[in-house]
Amino acid sequence: MKGIQLFCFLVMVLLIVIACGKEEPMEMLSIDETPYVLEYGNLPPPDLPTDNALTEQGVKLGRMLFYEKMLSKDGTQSCASCHNQADGFSDSLQFSIGIEMLPGTRQAMSVFNMAWNSNEFFWDGRAHLLRDQSLLPIQDPLEMNETLENVVSKLGESQTYKDQFVRAFGSEEVNPEKISLAMEQFMLSIVSSNSKYDQFLVGEAEFTESEERGRLLFETEYNPFFPDQSGADCAHCHGGANFENDLYMNNGLDLDADFLDIGREMVTQDISDKAKFKVPTLRNIEVTAPYMHDGRFETLEEVVDQYNLHVQQSSTLDPSLIQVVDNGGLNLSQQDKTDLINFLKTLTDQEFLSNPQYSNPF
Repeated sequence: MKGIQLFCFLVMVLLIVIACGKEEPMEMLSIDETPYVLEYGNLPPPDLPTDNALTEQGVKLGRMLFYEKMLSKDGTQSCASCHNQADGFSDSLQFSIGIEMLPGTRQAMSVFNMAWNSNEFFWDGRAHLLRDQSLLPIQDPLEMNETLENVVSKLGESQTYKDQFVRAFGSEEVNPEKISLAMEQFMLSIVSSNSKYDQFLVGEAEFTESEERGRLLFETEYNPFFPDQSGADCAHCHGGANFENDLYMNNGLDLDADFLDIGREMVTQDISDKAKFKVPTLRNIEVTAPYMHDGRFETLEEVVDQYNLHVQQSSTLDPSLIQVVDNGGLNLSQQDKTDLINFLKTLTDQEFLSNPQYSNPF
């Protein structure tokens, strides 16, 4: 009897040894071209790049890179450091502080609804495509202050990243082009389209009396000859579904003698572009302070007051604002200003600001 028990015990030990000795099969990695389904609510269909189709794995890699601190020289900052989701993927500081503790020269622009931007990137439009934009902050001495060569080297030492490059692009080779394409995919996937305003459009929310008055003021043109019928004319520059016009304009912040930043002219070398800057979206404007290219205004009240009373005449001032200057301002009452700001706050998309699809994946 004892012999049988000993035999059974030895068989069990042998089976355990054999089982333990079996190696788990290695995952066979290959490119995964499953399309990324972009949800954009009632926004018009975007014109996405045909040479960089959004895929689940490409967007995933781009998201990893967006939050990856290895992209900076000292490993302390990522793109998300200056483009915080809770702040509408912008920076609450007037000027972002880079790894060398040096401030930038312009306020960090919001990074969302980039799929509806078709006219260059940055305040001055110096980057033609979003993929071009993605690499410039990495190399900027005032920002992440790193070389692309070093970024490629650091990412190439990570098996996690090499595996993800295989899934996204079919090869574990890391290079600047793939980095830029992946980051472009992720930024194109960041969409805000479910604000109270969007819900109002489809009958799922109602505006207060003040919000509705603000909406009418926003959409009504300025008419100095009929003050009772005159509006704030905001939609002239911030129109359409994304509340912007994709143009570069001088909105009357300064006189010619006070221009400290020549804006678009730096890129085009055309004097008619002096002090013109990209017109940003007003979506989520409530949470993206400070405002303007130089972050000079801390509140929406200051912004409205600027357009109401303080538009400055200059050589490149947008024609739509010349008559505002000539006629002493928009003549908005305190109630008008309150109503207008209340409407602007309906453009805040709370779901977007906390959407886990866009959050830090690490």
